[in-house]
Amino acid sequence: MAELQINIAKIKKNISVLSSYLKANNIKWSLITKVFSGDKEFMKLILTPEIIKDIHSVGDSRLSSLKKLKELNGALKTIYIKPPPQAYVDDVVKYADISLNSSFQTITALNKSAKTQNKIHEIIIMVELGELREGVNRDDLSSFYEKVFDLSNIKVVGLGSNLGCMYGVEPTYDKLMQLNFYKELIEAKYGGKLDLVSGGSSITLPLIENGTIPKDINHFRIGEAVFFGTSPLKNERFLDLSIDIFNFYSQIIELEEKDIVPDGIINNASIGHSADFKEDDIGQSTYKAILDFGLLDVDRQGLEVDDKDIKFVGITSDMTVIDIGDNKNDKGEIKYRVGDMLCLEPNYIAVARLLNSKFIEKKFIT
Repeated sequence: MAELQINIAKIKKNISVLSSYLKANNIKWSLITKVFSGDKEFMKLILTPEIIKDIHSVGDSRLSSLKKLKELNGALKTIYIKPPPQAYVDDVVKYADISLNSSFQTITALNKSAKTQNKIHEIIIMVELGELREGVNRDDLSSFYEKVFDLSNIKVVGLGSNLGCMYGVEPTYDKLMQLNFYKELIEAKYGGKLDLVSGGSSITLPLIENGTIPKDINHFRIGEAVFFGTSPLKNERFLDLSIDIFNFYSQIIELEEKDIVPDGIINNASIGHSADFKEDDIGQSTYKAILDFGLLDVDRQGLEVDDKDIKFVGITSDMTVIDIGDNKNDKGEIKYRVGDMLCLEPNYIAVARLLNSKFIEKKFIT
């Protein structure tokens, strides 16, 4: 069976490095655990007392994952990192100490549920800064805050933004300065203090390093840098974070020399994806290997292989076919045999899907 190997020690090292770095820059942060896909063993191995002591909170976009986090450690501060569905406000209040919000109707429902549960639910109001995902329009923010301010069981603890996640709008000094401006405006108009200005994610980390982040940006929501050691701003390694944390091993279950071009009438009945072929390929053959994973487990677009001679041929629900050329190394020796394990490097989304697949073995390296 295909296997995902996870280096726990390297993840813990990344968390420690980021905690020290952000603390030195007066920034609180939330560890975003979407990549866990709700795996309780993974959570338990990572979220140890010495690791989470310098983390502000742990965030996820799945209520089932937040529930497991609370079951693991009831004292853990949790944050729901997308606008809550109104149908599940009771669970949001129950399992999330903080939620990110942009709908007054939803916040009203959260307030009603919090009152019933005898809780004060904390929220971060998300502000639209151009990414066109979640966020209150800037012109409406003051009046929006005024309505929320009067709710009895809701406490606004900050403002936030989300950049780079959908259209790839870069988080710049000028963009984030707008959050600063609205924080100052609201504090001056309504009194009190907003504790958090949550303008950061892994994509924003280089702004700290470059000294181009506004001083009031004091909260980051970080997942990718922890688990992959990179910032997606330029897809580069950040600081000295570990980058080789996940390895996906798939077994070769068949290896034969076969034609490059399929034989027969081709229609649209295929349930998978396949590579194109050229007219010159007709009558030619190559060695093809079948691997023991498919679309139900992960999309091959999220996987890379070190061997540059390997080409993707096709993927179905439970098998993947690759082209390995003449199956010889530089010395003319056979490279691969049936039963060999091929190592593939998964990206962020691929890891999340593999962890979510019940057909993939998980091996934790401590």
